[in-house]
Amino acid sequence: MRKTGIALTALTLFLTTALTACGGNDNNGTNASPTAAPAETSATSEAPPAAEPTKLTLWTFVQQHADFYNFMAAEWNKGNPDQQIVLDAQNIPYDDMHTRLLLALQSGEGAPDLVDIEQSKFPNYMKGNVQLVELNDIVEPEIPNIVKSRVDIYSKDGKYYGVDLHVGATVMYYNKELMDKAGVNPDDIKLWSDVETLGKTVAEKTGVPFITFEGAGNWSWWPAINQMKSDQVGPNGEITVDDPRNIQAMSFFKKLVDEKIAAVSPGVGHDTPEYKAFMNAGGAAAVFMPFWFMNRFTDEMPDLKGKMVIRPMPAWEAGGNRSAGMGGTGLSITNQTKSLEISKKFLAYAKLSKEGNIQVWKQLGMDPIRTEVWSDPAMAESNKFTDYFGTDIFATLTEIKDEIYPVNIRETSPKVFDAVRNEIVPKIFQFGEDPETVIKKAAEALRKDTGQ
Repeated sequence: MRKTGIALTALTLFLTTALTACGGNDNNGTNASPTAAPAETSATSEAPPAAEPTKLTLWTFVQQHADFYNFMAAEWNKGNPDQQIVLDAQNIPYDDMHTRLLLALQSGEGAPDLVDIEQSKFPNYMKGNVQLVELNDIVEPEIPNIVKSRVDIYSKDGKYYGVDLHVGATVMYYNKELMDKAGVNPDDIKLWSDVETLGKTVAEKTGVPFITFEGAGNWSWWPAINQMKSDQVGPNGEITVDDPRNIQAMSFFKKLVDEKIAAVSPGVGHDTPEYKAFMNAGGAAAVFMPFWFMNRFTDEMPDLKGKMVIRPMPAWEAGGNRSAGMGGTGLSITNQTKSLEISKKFLAYAKLSKEGNIQVWKQLGMDPIRTEVWSDPAMAESNKFTDYFGTDIFATLTEIKDEIYPVNIRETSPKVFDAVRNEIVPKIFQFGEDPETVIKKAAEALRKDTGQ
């Protein structure tokens, strides 16, 4: 009997211990036993209170970008309950933002955690002691998965300082209603020489210009010369703005304006309220701009919904490139951030992850830099861009993705781009001056200014 009593006592202790252990390991408490730990023990096992959200400030100069980052912040918070962020995405006018950023970095105070830096301005922040955070630890693992040139342009001495939103493939946007009225099929415009012949037909039969060119910008020249594998700055920063191919392209475009086939854009730029109102009212039959311009149509030219189609750019010669990778903003982290780890995590999530790249398309209508998503079923789903332009948008991108020549962004680029926007293009398109004379004179001044 004594042995039996000892055995029963041992069994009781074993069962009690086992039941207590099961109750303690159940995170939801649904299987907790009445014999589980007493109340005071349970209180000590409760999860600690959630950490305070981290506030991150982000500067950009495009409202659609701010909206995208706010969306991605909300998505981040859904998947990261223990690392919540409160994103203050501020939309600041282009010149003001870049000037304020430069001053803040130079003074050592007042900079945001994250900032969108436009690619032509980026070299200004690479001079001397760089005040941006190196991003190699999040960029290098993704190099096999992305279009590498879209991070190379934000690098220096093997260090990456920014990540782009998109590839920026330039395409033709055609007003199909006007083209049909003129009896011209956009698919028949394969070469720039076709623009002169068929564009003349469109202009005569519709009473509006076939195409518009910017009167104070670079989007109506840079993509066209890139198609010829030319550029305004060479690989080593040399001034190449007066390359014969560049003069050829500009002279041809000036001829189209003189022949009334083309017109200078109202507001002298394509990303201006004046141009958007003009185009929304059927003011011209076509324009070429990068892929990112799609959201300008959907958001700011609503009356053209269902009328616009997207096609490759005309080539300069048969078999030539039908696109150009243009524009871009590198999202960077400043060295003034007090939340470096979570800033990097959010940047990687928004710009490098598969989820982020799919949303670049869904939210912004841009061509994402992560190539695997180009064939993802999500890209074929209906959204505001397919509703506006039709369902063959991404088929066009896939068709031209291998016809994009790299661009050179160097320390001399900001000065060259400023000269193009503020001197070369206005003199030619606004004041009708001779392209070759204007371009060569500007190139001479730039070489002198940069010591070349």
